[in-house]
Amino acid sequence: MIHLCCHALPVRGKYKDISEKRCYKEQGHAGACEEFHYLSHLSQFHKRVADKIKRDATKTTGAAWSSEEAGPNRIDRWVMLQPDEVLLRYGLDMSILKQTVVAKLREKAAPYSDCMDAAVKLTWLAYQMPDAPECPPENKDYLERRIGPMNRSSTTCIVCRLPLSFSLFMNAQRGKAEIETAHSNPRAHNSENIGFAHRECNIAQGSKTLDEFYAWIAGIIERT
Repeated sequence: MIHLCCHALPVRGKYKDISEKRCYKEQGHAGACEEFHYLSHLSQFHKRVADKIKRDATKTTGAAWSSEEAGPNRIDRWVMLQPDEVLLRYGLDMSILKQTVVAKLREKAAPYSDCMDAAVKLTWLAYQMPDAPECPPENKDYLERRIGPMNRSSTTCIVCRLPLSFSLFMNAQRGKAEIETAHSNPRAHNSENIGFAHRECNIAQGSKTLDEFYAWIAGIIERT
């Protein structure tokens, strides 16, 4: 069990007055406060992976293009918990967006603490892929005390349950990843519900929960 520092850190950007940023080092730590200190090794040697973990854990997804109709892209998930009238003061008019876009943005909303816990979980999972780099002892100790023991080669796709290779992170090409952050229930974003999946598996699951998806597949197999 770790008691976290949680000291408030400066927030920059458009939504700084309604956003949040805190230190996730252990209480009583030495040195400066940091939000993602456990990602220091990946940030140095596998920046693409570290950036993906931060982005997927804390930001909403969105359109690959910029338009008022498509809605905002990569906005803090916890900002989307604010009511429409508050978001309007920051230039985000939810009333002009399509209902499908609004529903998607609201569905991706999550408290800051849940997002940060998700980032820790994804880091923990990444280091347990069979060809992942060795996790530095200080980071491993932190991750294991936050989540649990780490076992090499134990990370699997949450959909098909086959092992996931760390090399899949490197195979991403413009707008098309081979490994994606996935959720057992696509409408809940927290550490208990999050994992990695093959892109094809994540697409196949779609908006269904895993239980719904497996039942759907079982029905197809039974009928054929």
